Amino acid sequence: MKFTLDWLKEHLDTDADLRAVTDKLTAVGLELEEIEQSPLAPFVVAKVISAEQHPNADKLRVCKVDPGDGTVYNVVCGAPNARTGLVSVFAPVGTHIPGKDFTLELGSIRGERSEGMLCSEKELLISEDHDGIVELPDDAPIGMAYIDYRDINDPVIEINVTPNRADCLGVRGVARDLAAAKIGALKDNRPAYVGGQGASPVSVEIETDDCPIFTYRIVRNVKNGESPDWLKRKLEAIGQKPISALVDITNWMTLDQNRPMHVFDADKIAGGKLTVRRAQDGERMMALNDKEYSFDPEMVVIADADRVVSLGGIIGGTETGCSEDTVNVLVEAALWNPSNIARTGRKLGVHTDARFRFERGTDSASATEGLDIATQYILNFCGGEPGEIHITGKEPAWQKAIEFDFGLIERRGGMAVDTPTASAILTDLGFTVSGSTVHVPSWRPDIDGQADLVEEVLRIIGLDALPTTPFTRPDNMPAVALSAHQRAMGDLKRVLAAEGMDEAVLWSFTSSEVAQHFGWDASTQADLLLANPISADLDVMRPSLLPNLIMAAGRNNDRGYGDVALFEAGLRFLSTKPDGQLPTVGGVRMGSAQPRHWAGGARPVDAFDAKSDALAALEAFGAPVNNLMTDSREIPAWFHPGRSGTLGLGKNILAVFGELHPKALRALGIKGRMVGFELFLDKVPPKKG
Repeated sequence: MKFTLDWLKEHLDTDADLRAVTDKLTAVGLELEEIEQSPLAPFVVAKVISAEQHPNADKLRVCKVDPGDGTVYNVVCGAPNARTGLVSVFAPVGTHIPGKDFTLELGSIRGERSEGMLCSEKELLISEDHDGIVELPDDAPIGMAYIDYRDINDPVIEINVTPNRADCLGVRGVARDLAAAKIGALKDNRPAYVGGQGASPVSVEIETDDCPIFTYRIVRNVKNGESPDWLKRKLEAIGQKPISALVDITNWMTLDQNRPMHVFDADKIAGGKLTVRRAQDGERMMALNDKEYSFDPEMVVIADADRVVSLGGIIGGTETGCSEDTVNVLVEAALWNPSNIARTGRKLGVHTDARFRFERGTDSASATEGLDIATQYILNFCGGEPGEIHITGKEPAWQKAIEFDFGLIERRGGMAVDTPTASAILTDLGFTVSGSTVHVPSWRPDIDGQADLVEEVLRIIGLDALPTTPFTRPDNMPAVALSAHQRAMGDLKRVLAAEGMDEAVLWSFTSSEVAQHFGWDASTQADLLLANPISADLDVMRPSLLPNLIMAAGRNNDRGYGDVALFEAGLRFLSTKPDGQLPTVGGVRMGSAQPRHWAGGARPVDAFDAKSDALAALEAFGAPVNNLMTDSREIPAWFHPGRSGTLGLGKNILAVFGELHPKALRALGIKGRMVGFELFLDKVPPKKG
């Protein structure tokens, strides 16, 4: 949400400076994103002392320019209106030219030194005109900053409005919050009721519940032209392009009052009737953004007798848009279903200020009042004769009363606030307080209960005013309660990390195709298949930690990490029963066991590296490693039969280690050698003592 400081002060009577205003915005929950200064700040009013023909170019002039700083600058200019005595706008070397997006440098043009630039309207983002340089009145003060001369030296404030605060997507809503925070007073600047005579030649029918109310009126004999300078300056300041008075008024209403509206050229509406309905499949419309959209029956459109003329609540169509030739204008203000607006906007990929507001929920009681305000602007800018206001449908029920226990502010918020102060804050925010009953205003659909009212009071007072209350420290702090197994696992992980391995946290499931290479039997272990897998290649509980580790190491290797060492601690699954889910530690290495050195070349990993990792981890876990026997019995098929082994204690196998079988690696798309180990912690005897 963007607005200028002067724009805000049209609704807020305050002497506060920019810093005070922006600090208070953040304090009340409207977080400041950015303060933008005008990109035209370096430009100054200057006078052309002389303009002589360039000696080496027919269409260039060499100008002597006085910008009022005591120095006369040499400027080579190609504008046909560059002449002696002209007052224009000068950009010194080093200035960024926003209309052309480049930074001005000292240069030489056809052998003549150029020390700056005389600017066109396009280069200053005033218009698209670049046929000549800007011409200012002869009495324009030389040396004055151009933004001061044009009165556009107004900082632009951008705030982050959370989705629940749609009421602050208009400048007046922002001003209301600041007034409640006592940084100023909210101005009563609403225009008076605009009466009208004569019925509208266009009628409206609603055929869908997604538009509860549609208000409209005709304004006859308007003269559509440019908006006044003050309106164009404000729209330009926040990045909006002025189009025409009628269109600019609707944009202004959206940004100023949070009341999106639309204007139709009434003489272009076929059949004298508009119907708000669901679109027919395949209906199309050329929109005002010069893009054509195709609709489906879930979308709500406004159509005349011949075609769709507007996508309800999002964007209008070109065929009934207003132009300089518009004489009779139909002004509408409606309400739309936020969910339908959001779905339609996402499906079509169309983003507009109207969509942004309607999908968050606008003021349910603002349609008729918005129509009055817009009509007053139309009469002021374009003249005309307003007709009667017509209302199709009815205003949705928005009235809400909350029984509020004011004591909750202290009990839930931790701040003591007396009832008169809390009532005054709520009243300033637009609530009506009658004893313990609080009536919610139409523009605050996000207020749903007492907790919301507590939040409203606290944010206006300021959360920085909350008293600091330290926690009571108990006399006897309990010791950290870790089990022997948890302590042993911590020791094991630290040892493997010290061995140069990185811990990985991977899925507890894998692909059934992969699992078949690591001991899973589809005929006897079908219960390990997932009924609703998150992905087709993660459809079975892992029978071993190694396949996911192997694939993770392979992905790292594919991205240029040649030496990879990963381990993981988790469960392997042999069945769905509790005793079939076994604690395991797995690890893999690939690449070099040690880097190249002046005393010798790099050594590739081998089975003994995996054995060393397994022994170190078992020792850290508390296994009696001095009593372990290295054997080749019961080696799984995914290990190389001649380059692997097991570590056993009696009949129990505590670990398996070695080089992984090339066939298993190929099944996983791995190239090259890889070694690994698995520790079966359920087989490790408890540590004595």
